[in-house]
Amino acid sequence: MERRAGEMENATLIEMNSVVNSHGEDRETPHPIHQENKNSVYGEPRIDFVLSYVDDDDGGKKAEQRKLFEDNLRKKYNLQLEHEYKSDCKTHFLKIHAPWEVLANYADKLKIKVPFMKSETKQGKGKECLDCLKRHLYPPSEIIKPERYYTAPFDNSKSDSFLIEDKETFFHPSTRNRIVYYILTRCPYYQGDQVNKNKTGIKRLLSNGTYTSAYPLHDCLCLKKAEQVLCESDRDLLYKHWARFRCFYKKQPLDLIRKYYGEKIGIYFAWLGFYTEMLFFAAVVGVICFAYGLHTYDDNITSKEVCDPDIGGKIVMCPLCDKMCSFWKLNLTCLSSRTIHLFDNAGTVFFAVFMGIWVTLFLEFWKRRQARLKYEWDLVDFNEEEQLLQIRPEFELKCTEKRKNPITEEEEPYLPIKEKCPRLFVSGATVLFWTCLVVACIIGVIAYRLAVYATFAGRIKNMIQLLESVVSPQQTTAVTASLINFAIILILNFLYGHVAIWITDMEIPKTHSEYENSLTTKLFMFQFVNYYSSCFYVAFFKGKFVGYPGEYTYMFGGHLRNEECAPEGCLIELTTQLGIIMSGKQLVANIQEIVLPLLKNWWTNRKRRGHSGSSQWEQDHALKSLSQFGLFDEYLEMVIQFGFITLFVASFPLAPLLALFNNILEVRLDAWKFTTQLQRPVAIRARNIGAWNEILNVVAVLSVITNAFIMAFTSEMIPRLVYLYAYHPGEEATMAGYISNSLSVYEISDLRPNNLPHFDANPTLFNTNITKCRYRDYRYPPGHPQEYKHTMQFWHILAARLAFIIIMEHIVFVVKFLVAYLIPDVPSDVRDRIRFEQYLVQNRLVNEELKMIKSS
Repeated sequence: MERRAGEMENATLIEMNSVVNSHGEDRETPHPIHQENKNSVYGEPRIDFVLSYVDDDDGGKKAEQRKLFEDNLRKKYNLQLEHEYKSDCKTHFLKIHAPWEVLANYADKLKIKVPFMKSETKQGKGKECLDCLKRHLYPPSEIIKPERYYTAPFDNSKSDSFLIEDKETFFHPSTRNRIVYYILTRCPYYQGDQVNKNKTGIKRLLSNGTYTSAYPLHDCLCLKKAEQVLCESDRDLLYKHWARFRCFYKKQPLDLIRKYYGEKIGIYFAWLGFYTEMLFFAAVVGVICFAYGLHTYDDNITSKEVCDPDIGGKIVMCPLCDKMCSFWKLNLTCLSSRTIHLFDNAGTVFFAVFMGIWVTLFLEFWKRRQARLKYEWDLVDFNEEEQLLQIRPEFELKCTEKRKNPITEEEEPYLPIKEKCPRLFVSGATVLFWTCLVVACIIGVIAYRLAVYATFAGRIKNMIQLLESVVSPQQTTAVTASLINFAIILILNFLYGHVAIWITDMEIPKTHSEYENSLTTKLFMFQFVNYYSSCFYVAFFKGKFVGYPGEYTYMFGGHLRNEECAPEGCLIELTTQLGIIMSGKQLVANIQEIVLPLLKNWWTNRKRRGHSGSSQWEQDHALKSLSQFGLFDEYLEMVIQFGFITLFVASFPLAPLLALFNNILEVRLDAWKFTTQLQRPVAIRARNIGAWNEILNVVAVLSVITNAFIMAFTSEMIPRLVYLYAYHPGEEATMAGYISNSLSVYEISDLRPNNLPHFDANPTLFNTNITKCRYRDYRYPPGHPQEYKHTMQFWHILAARLAFIIIMEHIVFVVKFLVAYLIPDVPSDVRDRIRFEQYLVQNRLVNEELKMIKSS
């Protein structure tokens, strides 16, 4: 069986005796940075974890807690500790080393998989040739050099069965820091055998200020070429071949990322890289569709009629609001009418269908990629490990009652249903309240649009015609409302983030996976409403319940008239809304993720300027720590972006291109941030992207529906096709006359007094007496037996809209299910390897057991 793994070659610095397993795990002799302290009381052990604290001002209470905590670490858990002062004599460091006995015991307890036999499977020649052709797209061979080993859960009683060459380097650093952190979260700081739930774990000591930080050490990093110190390490390799932007076109060294940061961070970058690769195909098709609109820009008959002074210049439109809005000529929308053709054309229909298929392919191929990663990174049986062994310390502390686990038959804490239900009720009510608060804010923005539009219209009415065509009241209101809505989104996101964490803590989830999935669901549900509600309003509600002149519908007690769409439809406004929110979100996210940590670290380094020769633990102490929710923001940012490019992509074919550019930058910025600006996080195992998988599936299904409705009801494509093939005048099917056909006629004398402009109650416009005005609808003209009732063309268009939705959804869903059926979630070669390795592990361990029995 073949697996990829990173291997470091640095014979000049130290002799490397690596043992690499089939899943990409390197075990090396310690890097030089871990051997800095020549006077260590334990010789030169690897520093597995560092705790920092400052001198106490509370009468020694914190010092006493530290003493009890450290005594228990030494006596109960057999960890080796060493104190050291920072060069400024204010900060103290506690360096922690886990000896072999501790690592072996907890590796056995946590069932950590390690190599026990080398695989003889060799790489095929075809694969080697393919790698040769793609050598420019891959990092150097020393970063992704494949190694082949079979692995099995570590058994301390059968340690001779495993490939142990050096006990100090057998467990690689990410595994060591994970074991030590597991101990730190469960170590008490009280005396005696009586359990005190409120005095257990490093998390409580960090929250009450007893310790200021806890982190595993980074490897060294040589940022200056002039440095003479040879310190090449995994971190240095990641910086040179991953974090630099000049590597943007190369594949990420995922095995090395997983080895250094752990599976959870590794799988995030694997998903982000895969998502970015798939965006390339969507971006290409989107650019082609936009190019089609650009190519046919000058041939658009509809916009030509709008801009023609003899056609659009002679069509007088009814006022768009009461009293403050005047009558206006249709050719004032010339610019927006020409612009909308770039996004609303025949190519957009094809792109909407394509994106429905693309999102299915993306999810199916990611399942296969994820299955391969689970095998290569020893995560196939991870669920059992999580459920049986990884109970959250907070759950153990807060749950007083115990019951027998049906699988392990051991006593474990549990939360009774009578306590769990009230907690879930309060949590659900809180989420509902904040969701309603978002809806209330959106209604407030709608009220702003309705109230301010009239003000803008009143101010602009006296401007020259050219200025009106560029800065129309509708465009001005749409842009300012989008900016206000984006500001509200940021404020609510900040507040709700803290609320979501609080209510999730109140639920007391049992395992880390349950905690993360619960928090993920809450955050996404809120942000889904927060980010997308305004787009849903513009796409599906604005302009749909307006009424008609003389019978307008009103909101807020009949004081504000519902918004109308421009004669060319609301699609251009949806494009504007989508562009502002999507671009603004990415800009703010990059500032939060990059600029703020950079400024914080710069300020910290500036304060300690003058203290030369600082050690690695001092350098890492100055970095910003990654919170336990650090990846939530990363995933949330990308999934919200995924929603933008799938739910509303029919209105903006260039959205995948913008997302592609952002993600290419995002991968390298995140890599740079993790490598240089953040403390090394504790390695955490994860077999997949968690609840985000289900969220992506829900968004994918919903995107098919939303894009079908956008094309049917928001776009003008269906009315144009109905006119082209059923209502066009003459023998030849052309779009000539469509504008006049799509606008109904109303007798101005029938308008109610409150619908007329207050400054021109008996209107005379452009030195011409006006008796009729036009509005956007399909109704019979005055004087007709069914005046102001819907025409047959309206019902034909409605039927065509519904038929389009049914046809598009069925096409996409049939293709979706067909693709899902034809593409198995687990590649056949991976499935065979998993079965073969399970057989081999069982057979090997049974043989070892028999040998031990015979020898005894």
